[in-house]
Amino acid sequence: MKASLQLKLGQRLTMTPQLQQALRLLQLSSMELEVEIQDALDSNMMLELDEEHSQPETNNETSGEETVAVETMDVNGFEEPSPDKHSSETETDLNTDNIPTELPVDTVWEDIYDSDTTYSKAPGNSDYNGVENQYTEGRTLSNHLLWQLNLTQTSENDRAIAMAIIDALDNDGYLTCSLDDILASLGSEPDMKVEMDEVEAVLRLVQSMEPVGVASRDLQECLSLQLLQCSADTPWLTAASELVNNYLHLLGGHDYNRLLRQMKLSRKQLQEIVLFIQSLNPRPGNQIQESRIEYIVPDVFVKKHKNTWKVELNVETMPKLRINSGYAKMIKRADSSDDNNSLKSHLQEARWFIKSLHSRSKTLLRVATEIVERQRAFFDYGEEAMKPLVLHDIAESLSLHESTISRVTTRK
Repeated sequence: MKASLQLKLGQRLTMTPQLQQALRLLQLSSMELEVEIQDALDSNMMLELDEEHSQPETNNETSGEETVAVETMDVNGFEEPSPDKHSSETETDLNTDNIPTELPVDTVWEDIYDSDTTYSKAPGNSDYNGVENQYTEGRTLSNHLLWQLNLTQTSENDRAIAMAIIDALDNDGYLTCSLDDILASLGSEPDMKVEMDEVEAVLRLVQSMEPVGVASRDLQECLSLQLLQCSADTPWLTAASELVNNYLHLLGGHDYNRLLRQMKLSRKQLQEIVLFIQSLNPRPGNQIQESRIEYIVPDVFVKKHKNTWKVELNVETMPKLRINSGYAKMIKRADSSDDNNSLKSHLQEARWFIKSLHSRSKTLLRVATEIVERQRAFFDYGEEAMKPLVLHDIAESLSLHESTISRVTTRK
């Protein structure tokens, strides 16, 4: 082959670092956004919380600081936020010619902001308990039964049968397959020879474990196992056992008149027996299951004011940020030292981060307002008035891409 030079013309779309950052912030949930903001505060000297002013626009003309504006929108139109204001002194220092307008294209924002950083206290929320939200593996019914099985002296065959039974339980604690299926699954093991009587014996062993009524094959067996654990002097124990074993179908059908005739009881006696049975737990497995704490933080509030639905951002999830004017004033003109270049880089990154947060708030507010406008009947009359709505409808109305609407609405 002969080597040659060729000239090709083409177009390629390249995402700038600031656009990548804006898209990533857009798809974060409220809790993840708090982590991202705290991470930015820890890693960028130019960023700080604006704790002095209750409103972002207060005294901006004299403070020389950039803040994230808080927007409010009603369904009749969008209110544009006011532009950022700076003092003349800080403006001279911040807008030097030496500050680059963009970072190099190959710069990755993850190199600057490590999204895996966590913190123990959420900004703007003094009631946040960091210890309470630590992830731990929840206690499950299977783990609880296996723990009891480990404390029981059993043979290897019996242990294998018990584990097969435990694996076949649902979240309510009921056995989801027949004993024949369990026997067939164990028979596939080459070193095991199991008979049906062994499976039934191990089933009774599992049923003797806590919670009472676990490994039952139906509701009647579950209630009967719980009644067997009651003390002999429990009032109406015998009558309740008779009802569960023989007339549970009548109780389920609320055929109380037939129950009175069959059991030869008065209406008051039957009422006491039914109350006793209702005190039992028909889903014993539920009392063991534990799940991770899930916090729900609203991103927007929808309130009715003078017959108009008004959409407001939740300011608690968006702490007000500003540029640290002290560090910003340290930037010197015509200084190419490493320290001065570092200050310039941090300043530009801080400005982009604040701008990305503002863009996220604005887009979220626009999308939420459009949804409220289209679902006004739902807010007025309830679920029966809800209309079908897809991403394309909102994207077309706001002249945005469907992927943007998806990022805004996901986990919001």
